[in-house]
Amino acid sequence: MPNAAAEWAAAQVAAARDDPGRRIALLARTYRGPFGRAPRHVPFRRAALSFMRWQADRGVLHPASGSPWWRAVNERLLVDGCEAMARSGGTPGASTSPTVDLWLSFIERPTPPHWYRAHNASVVAGYLDHRALADQEPELERFFLNVALLRVLYTHALVSAPRLALGRLAVLGRFLGDPRLGMAGVFLALRRILPDTYPPPGELRSYLDRENKLGRTLDYGVIQPRLQRLYEWSATELDRPELCDLVRDGNPVYAWSYADRHVWAAPGGAWPRLLARATAPRP
Repeated sequence: MPNAAAEWAAAQVAAARDDPGRRIALLARTYRGPFGRAPRHVPFRRAALSFMRWQADRGVLHPASGSPWWRAVNERLLVDGCEAMARSGGTPGASTSPTVDLWLSFIERPTPPHWYRAHNASVVAGYLDHRALADQEPELERFFLNVALLRVLYTHALVSAPRLALGRLAVLGRFLGDPRLGMAGVFLALRRILPDTYPPPGELRSYLDRENKLGRTLDYGVIQPRLQRLYEWSATELDRPELCDLVRDGNPVYAWSYADRHVWAAPGGAWPRLLARATAPRP
């Protein structure tokens, strides 16, 4: 049977596919709802747009010189959001994916936990569906794909599992991770962490040697000590057990060899060690 909601969503995304600006506009439109007014949903687009604008600014969404992997994962977010918006407005059609149902849950109850479940489920679905494209990315970009994923998962945990994310500082989690506020955009935009061009210039070792201090402190002092538990928690929270295949012994392995796990080893330095102790995950 025809699925009008899914067909409408596919048509919207197809029209925006080769224009990063139209992709951004389409994403913003989904937060205004099917009738152009959704005041409880609009604040959540802040983090989503920050993430997508970062992608556009890097050039990964460009139809000719961009990244097939980034374009495909970005498209999954758009398709899911458009289909959910159409269905919420009465367009007929069954959900084509469980991720669409999560977006419908967010539309019905726009809270930070519901937003993260929907957003991250779409992102993770994109990761899992496009491993073959990820394998074709340059080495440095494949490293960044893992960094981007662990950041997205960690920001979700700030809100929905703050004791896991921040330990004794858990009380700060909901503020730091709220997608309606500016701090979540800092985690999701990744502007201060990853190169601002695509493909990224240089070699991995040179990047690691000059890595931004803020990124090093956060990724190695706070996130890395709880990485295995973070992926396992996210796999349960998003009902995607396959997510556990993307980490091994606390080392990201998405389009990345476990034999090269040395790149995830925490560097020396007082701040990473202090933060690791202060935010040690609690049951």
